[in-house]
Amino acid sequence: MLLASAGMVMAKKDEGPKPVPWSFAPLKRVALPKVKDATWPKTRIDYFILAKMEAAGMKPAPRAEMRVLQRRLAFDLTGLPPAEAVPLAWSQAVDEILRSPHYGERWARHWLDLARYTDITPDWLDSTKFSYLYRDWVVQALNEDMPYDRFVLRQLATDFLPECGPKDRVALGFIGLSPTYFKELQLPPEIIKTTVADEWEEHVDAIGRTFLGLTLACARCHDHKSDPITAQDYYALAGVFASVKLSELPTMKDEFWKPVEKARAAVASLEKQIKELAKKKPKDLKEQTAAMQAKIDAIKTGTPHYNMQMANGVEEAALFVVNKEKEHGTKLDYKMGMARDLELMKRGNPNDLGESVPRRFLSAFPSKTGLPRKFNTGSGRLELAQAIVEDAAPLTARVMVNRVWKHHFGRGLVDTPSEFGNLGEAPTHPELLDDLAGRFMEHGWSLKWLHREILNSATWQQSSVAAESEKRDPENKLYGRMLRRRLDWESWRDAILTATGQIDLKMGGPASAISDAKNLRRSLYGASDRQDMDPMLRIHDVPDPGAHNPWRTETITPLQGLFALNSPFMLEQGAILGRWAMNRSSDEVYARLFGRAPSPREAEVAKAFVSGRETDATVWSQYAQALLAGNEMLFVD
Repeated sequence: MLLASAGMVMAKKDEGPKPVPWSFAPLKRVALPKVKDATWPKTRIDYFILAKMEAAGMKPAPRAEMRVLQRRLAFDLTGLPPAEAVPLAWSQAVDEILRSPHYGERWARHWLDLARYTDITPDWLDSTKFSYLYRDWVVQALNEDMPYDRFVLRQLATDFLPECGPKDRVALGFIGLSPTYFKELQLPPEIIKTTVADEWEEHVDAIGRTFLGLTLACARCHDHKSDPITAQDYYALAGVFASVKLSELPTMKDEFWKPVEKARAAVASLEKQIKELAKKKPKDLKEQTAAMQAKIDAIKTGTPHYNMQMANGVEEAALFVVNKEKEHGTKLDYKMGMARDLELMKRGNPNDLGESVPRRFLSAFPSKTGLPRKFNTGSGRLELAQAIVEDAAPLTARVMVNRVWKHHFGRGLVDTPSEFGNLGEAPTHPELLDDLAGRFMEHGWSLKWLHREILNSATWQQSSVAAESEKRDPENKLYGRMLRRRLDWESWRDAILTATGQIDLKMGGPASAISDAKNLRRSLYGASDRQDMDPMLRIHDVPDPGAHNPWRTETITPLQGLFALNSPFMLEQGAILGRWAMNRSSDEVYARLFGRAPSPREAEVAKAFVSGRETDATVWSQYAQALLAGNEMLFVD
């Protein structure tokens, strides 16, 4: 829960204007810088990178060998190890992998970390039985290279777009699957109002950090301490989310849905009666229960599309927290089809209100009229999305370009990917960031174009072995080499299942427990649970699905080591690979796992380990498990 308590204690309206962050400025496009080594650059990116390196007296690292590049490319774009090498020109190889459906799965995982995606919500909420539809929509949108500006619109306001129908409502999962806090409605409204205000803060925070790279929630209690974001700005946006209700929405037209809605209501009534009967325990309980169950079964089988999929979305509804009538407690009073403006909450306190703030966009980003865009269409979700990709387009483009860059290089041009305000880091290469952001928009906000531009660059194709660069620029801010990076948990698990030949590459559908021994699907389809996170995910730095996560934390803990040594998953996969390796040479084993031949030393160690025990399956299992848990499986050069 995002608490305002600290702000309530210390909140005091700031005096004087805030310095405007560099990221709020229009894009500044400059000519390509001149470089001494004109033979090195392959794309525009390389001129900006090389110019800074040369100014610092540095040289780029050599180009990595093809085997390393192919492995790096495969994991970057698909999260899977490379298939058998195909003799294609490099740009063709990039295009080939971008056409893989597994590209969408890999990059959906990055997006879902930002979107707080979960498969299972706490038990006090309505069902998230069909939450996976949002995840599958993100995969499909990325595979189809949906323009990023459209990607934003669809997630915030699909239901306002005339070309979209009921089946498209699943895109609303960005809001519809938002964290929701428990409300004990026996408590008075003064307490529940704070919980509701915390939910609105979560929405504003997620929108700000995900799309704009701004910490807007800081302005709940007072004007932002460092950025030109006012408390009025905050409540102008919070009013949007005070005007929506998280709901399950049908994915079929009303002509199909209305009979289902009526039938489900009838079933719910009968199920309630069965529960009441069970409490009363009449003599003919069994007979009455059986009769009601028969009616339920008849309704379900007799209603076409009774089990239709439901989207986790939102409806237009203004929420008011009021006293219950004729009894103690609180009522959440939704005025369906209505919208509301919020009053400014002094020091973030919903029980100490100021003037009403009309719904609108941030005052730092005026529209074509010279004033911030007003939100007049329903809750304002459509105008909010339009403002993000139009009025704040330079910032929005910079933020997304930087996210993609950071995933490819291990560090961002701005290394605080969700903080582009004055508290964040300044860009190491501002001209390059603006050049890429401008061309990203010019190329139709195409993420696949952006990937091609980066992956075809000489910068991305450098080796990670560069002693002089490591010595002079240990943080690699000048990009004089590639960073050797550890695979995230999902990629490591998927690589192990691929190596053992066990991976199930079926796409989409409901999630299942990642720790289930029978679950051999890609890790993307392992169930995430906000209330009870699977220990296998927790110990491997998979982030909390209840929070916006712009980057994975990397730790090395004893629990991770114990998992590699003793977990049922690793023991089983080691046994499977060991049985295969028993009748293979070390050359074949290394080719399957690493795409290379073993060094003489590696071959010698392998031979010595199994010598005299060549028919012992346990020995081969241990040998295989050591390879699966080794650094070469865990890292990408």
